[in-house]
Amino acid sequence: MKALVYHGPGRKAWEDVPDATVAEPTDVVVKVETTTICGTDLHILQGDVAAVTDGRILGHEAVGTITAVGDAVRGFSVGDRVLVPAITKCGRCEYCQRGMPSHCQTVGGIGWIFGHLIDGTQAEYVRVPYADTSLYLVPPEVTDEQAIFLADSLPTGYEVGVLAGGVRPGHTVAVVGAGAVGLSAVLTTGLWGASKVIAIDSNKFRLEKALEFGATDAIEVGPGTVSDVVGLTDGLGVDVAIEAVGYPETLLTAASLVRPGGTIANVGVHGTPVELPMQDMWIANVTLTMGLVDTVSIPTLLKMVASGRIPAEKMGTHSFTFDQIDEAYDVFANAAANLALKVVITP
Repeated sequence: MKALVYHGPGRKAWEDVPDATVAEPTDVVVKVETTTICGTDLHILQGDVAAVTDGRILGHEAVGTITAVGDAVRGFSVGDRVLVPAITKCGRCEYCQRGMPSHCQTVGGIGWIFGHLIDGTQAEYVRVPYADTSLYLVPPEVTDEQAIFLADSLPTGYEVGVLAGGVRPGHTVAVVGAGAVGLSAVLTTGLWGASKVIAIDSNKFRLEKALEFGATDAIEVGPGTVSDVVGLTDGLGVDVAIEAVGYPETLLTAASLVRPGGTIANVGVHGTPVELPMQDMWIANVTLTMGLVDTVSIPTLLKMVASGRIPAEKMGTHSFTFDQIDEAYDVFANAAANLALKVVITP
């Protein structure tokens, strides 16, 4: 089969590799019919993730059809159309039992293993461990292009942003960063009845998309960003500030927007230390949350997509075939210049 293989910082290749096969009784093999690229894949290619070594197949999101099933698998059969999420879970360890499969002990202490600790989904076929507790059947009324964004970006924005932030009916919410994950947070705040959702970004295209996705207001980053947001919230600041970028300055911006008693939900992946103004935050009774997605919200999100409540397909702005995967990476790596959110890659 063919797959996209990592060969060290800045080097990848679409090449022939051994076929994916059932290696353990709990495995299945899935023929990949739709995949996508995540910002984490770009970090890997920059050499930022030391655990990813030469020869690893990249990718951690897929929709496809099961072609082989291990002897211990009971919930799935050959021919089932399934969503392969970014997080793999055994379902039995302490963290899985606590609803935190992002730290599944059985698969290595972190649920994100595809394209990281084992071969990933940017391939014609992928081996999926612990299939019974990790895979999700895709309802017939949900398209591949809708389902693919439930593998990572939508659950991330929803779980680490909206749910961790404690968004409730009537709340005012600021989303700092209107990339794929920030837009996923915008898209799902409505499920909890936010009265005002303010998208903040430096890119006009993303702000336009944020308004399409349900934001009530869009603010372009500038000297007056904080005062503009405060002005939209009766001078109080927002109840929940969701940081979806991962830079020190964007987290500081989120911290400056939240009102006393509010919550900062950090979703962005930070690669450097951040110095927070704790001298101001502690006395304002501010809560700061952070974490890795667990993807436990996928069943709920699948229902919302199937009902038409969440138009997940809006996330995809560009389509490519496997043979065009290098072009897909170029477009995604230069998303702002290419007016791109997420790319959809199919055979």
